[in-house]
Amino acid sequence: LPIMSLDQRITQELIDLLGAERVLSEPSECLTYGHDNSRQHALPDLVVFPTSHEEVVAIVQVCHRERIPLISRGRGTGTTGATVPISGGIVLSTERMNRILEISPDDRLMVVEPGVTNQAVQEAAAAHGFFWPPDPTSAAVCTVGGNLAYNSAGPRAVKYGTPRENTLGLRAVSGSGETLRTGTRTTKGVVGYYLTRLLIGSEGTLAVITEATLKLTPLPETKRTLQAIYADIGSATQAVSRIMAQPVVPCALEFIDRQ
Repeated sequence: LPIMSLDQRITQELIDLLGAERVLSEPSECLTYGHDNSRQHALPDLVVFPTSHEEVVAIVQVCHRERIPLISRGRGTGTTGATVPISGGIVLSTERMNRILEISPDDRLMVVEPGVTNQAVQEAAAAHGFFWPPDPTSAAVCTVGGNLAYNSAGPRAVKYGTPRENTLGLRAVSGSGETLRTGTRTTKGVVGYYLTRLLIGSEGTLAVITEATLKLTPLPETKRTLQAIYADIGSATQAVSRIMAQPVVPCALEFIDRQ
C-alpha cells in the first residue's frame, strides 16, 4: 500500500508504546534517517527508537498488521542504500539498543545489543585479552547490528573470516513479529538449520536483529605492518598467492595500485 502519511491513530499507538520522545514525525527531524552513505534519499513517515527486544516485537507487529513498510537501521554507514525508506513508512533505529549484556572470557563470547558500536565491542573485548575480528572501515561509529546485516568484514577477513564465521547466535524478530533464536553459545553447534548464517548478510529483509552472541578471538602478542613494492600487477598477485599458501597467513592483505 502507498504510505504517504501515516494514520494519526498509528502514530499515537507508537507514542503510547515508546513515549513521544522516541517517535519522530516532523519531516525536518526524520530527514537524517532517510539516507545512508549511498546517494539515495527518501523521507520516512516516522522514526522510532526502541530500547528493548519486546518493543521491537510490538513495533513490527503494528507494521505487519497495518501493512506499513518497515526499515531497520543502525548508524547509516552502509553504502548500498539498504536503509533508505524508498516506500516511506517507518524507520526503526536500533541506536539506543546499545548495551553490552555479557562478556564471558572463559567461554570466549560477548552478548550485545545491535546498537553497540564495533569500537565499543573491541575496547570491551581488549580489556579481557580478546577482540572481535570484523573491522569495517567505519568501525569507530558503525554498529554491530549493521555489521551483521551487511556481513561487513573489513580487511581482517583474510585471516579470520566474516561476521558469519564470528557470530555464535542471534535473537531476532521476524516480519510477522515472532521472536527467533538461532545458533548456540558453543563453538561447535552441529544440529539443526544454520539460521544464524542465513540472517547475517540479509540486510534486514528477513528479520530485525535484537541481540547477538559474538565469538571472541585472543589478541595476538604483537603486530607488524609491511609494505612491498612490485614492478607490475602480475608479480604482485603471484606474491599474494604464495603468501596465502603459507601455514601462517597475515591478518590483512591489501593490494594498492599506483594511483
